[in-house]
Amino acid sequence: MVLDRARQPLRLAELPRPTPGSSQLLLKVLACGVCRTDLHVADGELPDPKLPLVLGHEIVGQVVEAGLGCERFAAGSLVGVPWLGWTCGSCRFCRSGRENLCDRARFTGYHLDGGYAEYAVADERFCFALPAGLRPSEAAPLLCAGLIGYRALLAAGDHAERLGIYGFGAAAHLVAQVARAQGRKVYAFTRPDDTAAQRFARELGAVWAGSSDAAPPEKLDAAILFAPVGALVPVALRAVDAGGTVVCAGIHMSEIPPFPYEILWGERVVRSVANLTRRDGDEFLAMAPHLHVRTEVEPFPLERAADALDRLRSGDVRGAAVLLPEGADPR
Repeated sequence: MVLDRARQPLRLAELPRPTPGSSQLLLKVLACGVCRTDLHVADGELPDPKLPLVLGHEIVGQVVEAGLGCERFAAGSLVGVPWLGWTCGSCRFCRSGRENLCDRARFTGYHLDGGYAEYAVADERFCFALPAGLRPSEAAPLLCAGLIGYRALLAAGDHAERLGIYGFGAAAHLVAQVARAQGRKVYAFTRPDDTAAQRFARELGAVWAGSSDAAPPEKLDAAILFAPVGALVPVALRAVDAGGTVVCAGIHMSEIPPFPYEILWGERVVRSVANLTRRDGDEFLAMAPHLHVRTEVEPFPLERAADALDRLRSGDVRGAAVLLPEGADPR
């Protein structure tokens, strides 16, 4: 599925099978998660994508062929391909363990063709081994929704026993499970009147679920904003207690309105998280099976990628949407 220009429908196309270059793997795509970042790219909210472009950065694939210099994965292995597709390795960010901030980074499904396809290539050095026992459709959302949720949870801090989550989609339903397994209390905030999402949050262990314009029953230690709505930043600041942290976890957000200093005072912090590191992926993918993280999946055939994006845009997906090429994982 090809994006020719922003704000245009995806085009079903027959493309040549890619050839792996040095350090690259050729993968048969078994599943590819549909992420809100894909929407931001398709809707023109992120600048300068590669065009034409194959979207998708939550790829589970089987190794078909390895390029020169590949040593980690044998033919037939299942691997995960995340958003972070390449970094320079030599800048001050890369040399200090902050490769997620590399100025020259290249991202899958944005600068590099992604997984809305039957085949994809990826740099072996940025691929992940996957936990045993997961179907490809269950593993795919872990590769961005799970990883960025995990990084956001780290940013919220170990002290955050009362955690608010604004926007209850793919990332939220995974991080809520991690937070509950760690003994935290989860408070879920959804679009007004989205009782289905609130019920889903309570099923996953949230102690309270309500509208994003409602105050929680007690002050929060931290809040994570997955909803790309800038107006929620002052709302969340009012919800957190002194010393609390508001984490903006998306790659794009609408304009944040002015707010009075008094809701920031008290050593409250507003911060973002950007992208991910390979260390994040290794840690989270090792942790998730032990915490019994369960991915709720809604499958779509590859050719219905546009429908999946529309459903995601309207907030009408329970858990995570996942694309399945013909003949791949049946879930």
